Amino acid sequence: MARYTGPKNRICRIFGEPILGSGKNLGKNSNPPGMHGNSKKRKTASEYAIQLKEKQKAKYTYMVLEKQFRNTYVEASRLKGATGENLIKLLEARLDNAVYRLGIAPTRPAARQLVSHKHILVNGHIVNIASYTMKPGDVIELKEKSRANTLITGNIRGKNPKISWMDWSEKDMKGTYIAHPERDNVPENIKEQLIVELYSK
Repeated sequence: MARYTGPKNRICRIFGEPILGSGKNLGKNSNPPGMHGNSKKRKTASEYAIQLKEKQKAKYTYMVLEKQFRNTYVEASRLKGATGENLIKLLEARLDNAVYRLGIAPTRPAARQLVSHKHILVNGHIVNIASYTMKPGDVIELKEKSRANTLITGNIRGKNPKISWMDWSEKDMKGTYIAHPERDNVPENIKEQLIVELYSK
């Protein structure tokens, strides 16, 4: 299963945001990567560079590699409505992202690991494909054996109340994907219109 395995703090410094992990070193060194730090005079970014950077940010945020991201964009362009909003909806509907949004895992990489290691059930069946697309009404839960694993249950923090398109039952350790989210409700700082403009060239 292809995924980014490089240095996470470097990616956080490129975008100036903790899009991978905690970004704990951003306050200490928020300059972009490079031996000259912020002392080297940098050219004003071109329109293309700005659009490309936004696409890269979305890719790293949702842990999707180039080909898969492109395929997701093509699928979004075929749906009714704004392509950019459809793209965010499809990325949010990924199983690994849904597990993260429910608070079953503290980060997307941790959620992806739970999925790939067959700890997650969708509608009562094991699904170990991180890119599996959730549908409204789908139920996500930990496998019975996994609920006895304190390493897993100790990381469960519960759903953020702002994630209104999903429901989480702490008692049953089950979550429901209620509906695809509206763009205004998704907290990620991504300017999806720039991505649409990039692919429209």
